[in-house]
Formats: sequence, structure tokens, C-alpha cells
Amino acid sequence: MSEIDQNTPADLREETAEDAPEVAANDRVAELENQLAEAKQNVLYAQAEIQNVRRRAEKEAQDARAYAATAFARDVLSVADNLSRGLSAIPADLRSDEKMKGLVTGLEATGRELESVFQRHGITKIAAEGQMLDPNKHQAMMEIPSDQPPGTIVQEMQVGYMIKDRLLRPAMVGVAKAG
Repeated sequence: MSEIDQNTPADLREETAEDAPEVAANDRVAELENQLAEAKQNVLYAQAEIQNVRRRAEKEAQDARAYAATAFARDVLSVADNLSRGLSAIPADLRSDEKMKGLVTGLEATGRELESVFQRHGITKIAAEGQMLDPNKHQAMMEIPSDQPPGTIVQEMQVGYMIKDRLLRPAMVGVAKAG
């Protein structure tokens, strides 16, 4: 076997490159072009990642602004419940009594103002009675014999609320029993 037959393509290229500097320069240019293409690809990936991080941060900031009052709103719901229960417990004869009329009017005005504040902050009541049970909005507490179709809400024990498009508190309900 001759010496040329024993050489690998890489060895042959190196021997040729020693004798022809333009081959070595061409190899170096090809290597630099590959490095440049790789660097460009890395820059594109980095830019895409920065864009994704920016979008996520904007979404999180927007959600934080929109839902910042969630914990506070949940706490205030018990105040609204107690006010509503108090108003509904006042008998009709006391409502018409001149001594109590001012108190009842004040409590009703407070209830309306609380509802107005809820509306301004995107807090809305969940429709329940007469609706079909939606486990995303309603919590079934009991089944009640009824002439309504099974799964229909026939009694609301506690009002449910949404804050914008998120559940703040499910409505606690009684649903029509099958059969």
C-alpha cells in the first residue's frame, strides 16, 4: 500500500492545506460562518425568551391589579351577608314603625352602597335559583324533592360572587332531587 492510500481524508486535507494556504483560509472562513450562524440563532432564541418573559410579567402585573382586592373582597362578603340577614329579619310591623323607619332606611342605604362598591370593583352576584347546577359557580349543599328537573337549583342558602371572571365564593344551593 502506498502512503497516499493510508491517509484519511482529514490527513490529506491537512497536507493539502499546508501546501495551499487558500484551503486553510477557506476552512477558517467556513468555521467562522458556522460560528456566526450559531451566534445569530442564539440571539434569536434569547430575544424570543425576553419577549416571553416580558409578556408573562405584563400578564402577571395585569392580573395582580385586577385581582389584588380578592382577599379583602372575600372578607367583606361576610359583612354583606350579615347586613342582608339583618335587613331580612326585621319584621314588617317594625319597618312601618316611625321610630324604626330611619334605622331601616339607613341599613337599606348601606346595603345599596355596598352593592355599588362591589359593582365598581367588578364583584358580581352569581345567578342561582332556577339555573342548572354549575359546579364551577355553585356548591350543592343538599337535594330537595321538587317538580323541577333534576340538577335545577331550587333554593339558595348563600349568595355566590365572582370578581371579574374568577370565582370569589361559590353560591351554596339546594338542588332538585331526581325522582
